[in-house]
Amino acid sequence: MKLSFASDRPQTFAADSVVLFVNHFDRLTDPRLRELDKATGGAVTNLSESGEFTAKEGEVTTFFRPEGYRTDRVIAVGLGEKKKIDADSYRRAAGVVSRHRSLTQYKSTVFHIGPVEDALVYQAVIEGYLLGSYKLLEFKSGETRKSQNRLVNILFAIDNKRLLKRLQNAVQKGRVSAEGQLRVRRLASIPANVLTPAGFAQEARKLAANHQSLTCRVLDGRDIAREKMGALLAVAKGSDQSPRFVILEHKGSRAGQKPVVLVGKGITFDSGGLSLKQAAMMPEMKGDMTGAAVVMAAVGAAAELKLPLNVVGLIPLAENMPSSKATRPSDIVISRKGLTVEIFNTDAEGRLILADALDYANEFDPQVVIDIATLTGGALYVLGYSGAPIMGNNARLMDRIRAASEATAERVWEMPIWDDFRNAMKSDIADLINSGGKPASTMTAAAFLENFVGDWPWAHIDIAYVDLEPKGRPYIPKGNTGIGLRLLLQLLSDWKKL
Repeated sequence: MKLSFASDRPQTFAADSVVLFVNHFDRLTDPRLRELDKATGGAVTNLSESGEFTAKEGEVTTFFRPEGYRTDRVIAVGLGEKKKIDADSYRRAAGVVSRHRSLTQYKSTVFHIGPVEDALVYQAVIEGYLLGSYKLLEFKSGETRKSQNRLVNILFAIDNKRLLKRLQNAVQKGRVSAEGQLRVRRLASIPANVLTPAGFAQEARKLAANHQSLTCRVLDGRDIAREKMGALLAVAKGSDQSPRFVILEHKGSRAGQKPVVLVGKGITFDSGGLSLKQAAMMPEMKGDMTGAAVVMAAVGAAAELKLPLNVVGLIPLAENMPSSKATRPSDIVISRKGLTVEIFNTDAEGRLILADALDYANEFDPQVVIDIATLTGGALYVLGYSGAPIMGNNARLMDRIRAASEATAERVWEMPIWDDFRNAMKSDIADLINSGGKPASTMTAAAFLENFVGDWPWAHIDIAYVDLEPKGRPYIPKGNTGIGLRLLLQLLSDWKKL
């Protein structure tokens, strides 16, 4: 995809199409629509009066061969009511138009956003287009493997030439963030017979090889045993696939700067172990490594954007399977920290691998640690498919995450970690138990993780269920969403010492 930038009126561009982003209207006050109405013999007025197009959110229409324009088609996409429009309105509109045949069957287009100077809007438009148009085709065959989208050139028309460089930078940042989110979607969609723990680690190595500031170190099963990561090893025991532990570092600042450490859950397939899941849930479990994919993509995007910050990604990887070697309910395992954990439910495995990773984070003397995981089925009953519960130990860090959430429309909501939840994770015969049962399971899981957090600010983001879109939305087609990438990248981009 080639992106270019210019400052001129819509009529002047010789592209296959021009896309106008327009507010809902009762009267033609937008100069671009008035000019288009004149150039089409009153077509805009006619569609408005008939109610066929008034630029309500999600409405799209095409005007062919307007007189005086150097393009054959002008595509108008509605943003909705002006007072309700924000950056995500543009992201959604771009997602809608990204699959419109008048756009995708031709090679070039111009995005004309209008008299808007907010950089977040320009970032949102390219994000919406790239995210909305994505399809995973690598497992198709023959002609079905080829993309039907022919668009390869997008020119952003910017009204104010003085802002050209700043808005160009915003679009480029949007491209990086969208491509990072698409990396997450792709990895979460790859079947587990292809994306094993070793296969995921190889993806991390390939990513690091493309960026000078990135280093990648991979611990294999023997290394993990030497690190005494007993909780991670306990999860991996039932599988023939050996676990891995990936350490991905972006060195964007001086060596002495304490890093921001990101930790991602990497269960490449979760059968539930001996606490076997229902068959209907199994196909989704190839995506139980989405947190790991988010962390890998976020560190990679930080490197591509050359963020002046040291970032470490810690990714524990395992497959949770039932076998004669598998960890049993009632077993007791010893974590890297030395805390003993009674296994009540082998399907509460994600917190076990995160526990060893959170303890390993101490090796980096971090300024802050954030973990992200498809952790609990209970998250569905907290916020449904609409947002991710967050928990932590530092109010300023929670404020930072909320601010990043507002900027990206990746919604989060803080939940408490009360002593009731901490008490639920105490075992009668070991230090901890790995499941407190169904009541408040999202919060009790965080209470379990809290035991492995060092003396640093920490946040936990549970993306279970928001990692999958059941129906499809403008820039989030049905399937894996890749949520969390834009949230973390915004947080890193705006980072200031707590």
